[in-house]
Amino acid sequence: MKCNLCPRGCNADRGAGKGVCGTDGAVLSRVGTHVWEEPCISGSRGSGTIFFAGCNLKCRFCQNYDVTVRPHGSKVDARRLADVILYVAGSGVHNVNLVTAAHVSDVVAQALSLCKHRLKVPVVYNTSSYESVRALKNLEGLVDVYLPDLKFCSAKLSADMCNAADYFSVATAAIEEMRRQQPQNVYAEGILQRGVLVRHLVLPNMTEDTKRVLDWIAAFDKTLPVSLMAQYFPARKDDKFPFLNRRLYSHEYRNAVEYFFNVGLTQGYTQEAQSATKDYVPDFSDAEMAALLDKIPREF
Repeated sequence: MKCNLCPRGCNADRGAGKGVCGTDGAVLSRVGTHVWEEPCISGSRGSGTIFFAGCNLKCRFCQNYDVTVRPHGSKVDARRLADVILYVAGSGVHNVNLVTAAHVSDVVAQALSLCKHRLKVPVVYNTSSYESVRALKNLEGLVDVYLPDLKFCSAKLSADMCNAADYFSVATAAIEEMRRQQPQNVYAEGILQRGVLVRHLVLPNMTEDTKRVLDWIAAFDKTLPVSLMAQYFPARKDDKFPFLNRRLYSHEYRNAVEYFFNVGLTQGYTQEAQSATKDYVPDFSDAEMAALLDKIPREF
């Protein structure tokens, strides 16, 4: 099957090879409780994360580089993924959190179509936003909470960072579709049940681009909560863009936070400088993933 699911449109043969995303199907790299998401996602019991290996964006600075740029893990079909989703949903967490699934959103839609009616917790779709609107429409009614990044505004910057000069136009169209599907944020005991929460990671030397991102969000919908993240750290050395080899300066982040309020945004989250740590990066162990899959019963 030729794959043109995401905006890359690489036409890869999913049965015989790998596309830009680096995978030939849905590969799980980690399943487990994550307590470091935003408070309305992790809450007191954690978020039940399902990390997909591979990525259609592959940012130079990716902090999950181990599985996004060099994908590894356990391959699953839609039925097995549905089993995993049910298992996670029943583990006491606040939600099922599907991380980096743009390149396999068709498999995700199939899996959720099988098991969604049995879930007692919300489904969170955690994405870079490099998604086609067409693919997102296939998730309508299956995803409760969208957790999209809005990484860049500048075409040059997005071309340099992820070889996607069209990132901003693609991502903003995707976020508009997510908001159409979930027009209001609904909470229960502080946990987001339905809605959209936009994330933006402030990067070294890129504060002016951060301001343009915040300009767009404020013009689009001032009620959107925004998670303005300070947790960047150099995951690997970058010889071409040396500014990526340092952490964020405190004045850069303060500047971004001040601008957030200046453009009229009032809802969201900020972080302390101490957030720039590898503690936020999960451990991606193939052996652990395989052992967990062996434990999860087959229902589909």
